[in-house]
Amino acid sequence: MAVLGHTDLKVGTLIELDGVPYRVTDYTHKAMGRGGAVVQVKIKNLLNGSVLDKSFRGADTISSADVTRENMQMLYREGSGLVFMNNETYEQETVDEDVLGDQAKYVADSTAVTLLYFNGKVIGLEIPNALYLEVVETEPGAKGDTATTALKPAKLETGIQVMVPLFINEGDRIKVNTLSGAYLERAK
Repeated sequence: MAVLGHTDLKVGTLIELDGVPYRVTDYTHKAMGRGGAVVQVKIKNLLNGSVLDKSFRGADTISSADVTRENMQMLYREGSGLVFMNNETYEQETVDEDVLGDQAKYVADSTAVTLLYFNGKVIGLEIPNALYLEVVETEPGAKGDTATTALKPAKLETGIQVMVPLFINEGDRIKVNTLSGAYLERAK
């Protein structure tokens, strides 16, 4: 377990406080004059999902979370769980969607992901900030609808709904931001 300084806390950094793993979700550095610098962070509890505001000073020592990562492939959804296969051992593991958080709704069948383990228990997953997903249901676009900024709802292969431009049709593959859920572009 590595020891971090307050300036090592960036968005996405995994830390451990009182035996609980947290992910830094927001970071603000404040210079306090003679009092030294203070770093204010929002941290998300990776076990129960709660969010805390915390301040760290220069003298504070912070432990990085002892999290292991395993490369997996999502095979299919089964009820409220997702079934993953380890790319090296071919062992399968079912993980409840609630444990994985919001990013689970962007994971399609056969997607490569990294599962995060803390003390042998799955606490989350890492996926790219943008993924290509197929549109499975949307109203058809009309010819000439490419110049407007109007949007329409579209259901994607994972079951989520995003707002897309009018020229997007069923069967199109689109790039979606997995952090905000926003449409980015149509696959070329």
